[in-house]
Amino acid sequence: QAYLSYSNIAALTHLARKPGWDITKTLDNVKIWTHEEGAVLSFKVEMLVKVPSQVAFSLLSDFSLRQRWDRHFLTCKVLQAVSEEEKIYHVTSAPMTGHEPRDFVILVSQRQPCRPQEPYTVAVRSVTLRAVPPSPEFCRSEILCAGFQIHSNSSSSCTVCYFHQVTSGVMPYLAANLTGSSKSIEDTALECIKFLE
Repeated sequence: QAYLSYSNIAALTHLARKPGWDITKTLDNVKIWTHEEGAVLSFKVEMLVKVPSQVAFSLLSDFSLRQRWDRHFLTCKVLQAVSEEEKIYHVTSAPMTGHEPRDFVILVSQRQPCRPQEPYTVAVRSVTLRAVPPSPEFCRSEILCAGFQIHSNSSSSCTVCYFHQVTSGVMPYLAANLTGSSKSIEDTALECIKFLE
């Protein structure tokens, strides 16, 4: 368990530090970046938010609040509180056109910064839990690496970076978006900013 939570945080930190991110879109308070490496596509959404970093961290690390701003989350319930910093959730997401509804069992690890210049971190990855086997009504999908890094800008503002390493399970939600025919990433980012502020 300790290894899983360590590797969850480490994978997100590693993804965030990778060189070669390309900016694909810039709005007032939102920037969207992509990173391609072989068959793996990652994206980063950078949001400027007018709340202290500690507030953004406490709101974003509680995944039971996620449905309030992310319409891809249909339900989200805590399966297990592993520790104060680690929780396992079961998430279901609405069906996309031509795809059956999906579900995920995810470990969410949160860390406060050890040093002032470090970000707050909320890392997400799929885990297997014997108590929640795949069910016939959902297509069980996997999140390799995702999460938030929250950097403090001032006492009243912060930059929230959301990262996601894309697998085929999540692709239907993003394919329309990255080709520009849908604005789901932008819309979700703007909803997230509105929710935090």
